[in-house]
Formats: sequence, C-alpha cells, structure tokens
Amino acid sequence: MEQLDCGGFGVSFRRAGSGPAMVLVNGLLGYSFNWRRVVPILASSSTVFALDMPGSGFCECRPDLDGCLASAAGRLVAFLDAAGLECCDLVGSSYGGATAAFAAACALERVRSLILVAPANPWSRIGQTRLALLRNRPIARLFPPVARALRPLHPYFVRRMWGDAARINRESLHGYALPLARPGVFEQAVKTVRTWKPDMAELTAALPKIAGIPVLLVWGDRDRVVDPRSAAAIQRFLPDAKVEIVRDAGHLPYEECPQEFCRMVEAFVGKVRSQSVAGRSRPGGS
Repeated sequence: MEQLDCGGFGVSFRRAGSGPAMVLVNGLLGYSFNWRRVVPILASSSTVFALDMPGSGFCECRPDLDGCLASAAGRLVAFLDAAGLECCDLVGSSYGGATAAFAAACALERVRSLILVAPANPWSRIGQTRLALLRNRPIARLFPPVARALRPLHPYFVRRMWGDAARINRESLHGYALPLARPGVFEQAVKTVRTWKPDMAELTAALPKIAGIPVLLVWGDRDRVVDPRSAAAIQRFLPDAKVEIVRDAGHLPYEECPQEFCRMVEAFVGKVRSQSVAGRSRPGGS
C-alpha cells in the first residue's frame, strides 16, 4: 500500500498498470480489497488507483473526520491533487458512487468519464429503515460496539451483497471482515448515515452539473442494497447516461462477475478516450 498526505489526512491506495489514470472509490465499510479481482484486468490499459478512503479499510479513522458527502468528495479531489492527476476515469461503488458523482460536480475538468456502480441515491427505497434506525442517537451510539461484538454475524451481511452466495469464498469473507475490528470504522459509518438526508438532497442538486460528463451506470439485477430501479430516476438528471445490468449479480458486480464488469467498463472508457483524442486532434480542439 502507498499513502499520500492529502491536505492534513492520509489516503492509502494500491497502484497498478500504466496508461490514463483510473481511480476506484470504495463504498461504505468497503476498501481497496473490493477491487482486487478487477484491478489486474483494468491495469492492462490504465494506471489504476484503488483507494482506502479516510475512515475505511486501513486508512486513518480520526475522530474529527467529517462524515458528510461534501467532505468525502473534497477528500477525493484532494487525492487527485496530491497524486498529480489532472484528469481521470472515476469509478465509484455504492456510497463511493455518490462520492464520485459529487466530486465530479465540484471538479468537472478533472473527470474524463464517470462509472457509478449501484450508487447511493435518494430514490432507492431499499435500506431506508436501517438508515432511519442509525439516525436515532441512542441506537447510533450503541451500533459500533455491538457491531464489533457480533463479528460472527458479519459473513451473513457480506453474503447479502452477492446475487449468488455460492460465489463467495473464504478469502472474500476474511478480507471484508478484517478492517471492521479497527476502532473508528463503524463510528465513521454512523457519522456518514447521520447526514444522509441532507447529503442526498445535495447530491440531487449536483447531478445536473455532471450532465456533460460521459456516465456509465452499472447495476447487478439482484442488488438488495441499492434498488436497480433507481437508475431510471438518475437518468432523469443524466439523460445521456448509459445503463448496464449484470445478470445474476448483487450489489458488487465487480466481485461476482469481474470479467463481464471489466468488459463493460473498458468498452465505455475506451470509447470516451478515443473521442477525447479525436477532439484534441481537430482544429480548435482542446
């Protein structure tokens, strides 16, 4: 793992490959481990940066780390600055998808294309009860110690993210569980949920700003975390966004179907990059 100081906080990341930059952003309670099956494939045509965002994985979990979406997006843009990435293809999963979209709205010139994998959004009705419970202060205070104490149940919740639980192996279960024992990880998740409603309102307001960026929405058709039907609501703001559905996959299609996921992403990104090069080669292109 490498690490960069991004304006007073550290971001850990794994780097692989060569070519145009591609940045992969994890979701809530996820980390760079999520992307291990797709990084070697995507690295054949890109310099891939798989991040542990602050408050997740093995990155720092400071008590003073802000949990709101705008702050998470600001930390992502700060990483682009620290890594010297003037432009990248930005891939975000779940809450990382919302973070990537918001960051793109704040730094349009830095994002060549945007790939959102089951991005958190206000139109998904799945999980609303859980979110409401975690916004209850007594429950929010109890959640981190109770969640750590119930470590034997963690595999159950990991399996719920798959479309076909038979595809999960011990490596996956162990890898997802590893950082959850660290102090601060569950606490940061609670802080993120606490500002969910205003964050989703800000995300809604930000979506029209990224309408000019090529966007690919990827969903597993068995997603039980973020409703695949909410893609249609996102397309109302991003009418040119392309939607790809991975059959028989759950919330993490890049885990269950890495080859198919990479085929979709590489085809989309390759077209965007080709058009970008063609635009620069024309008279007056920039």
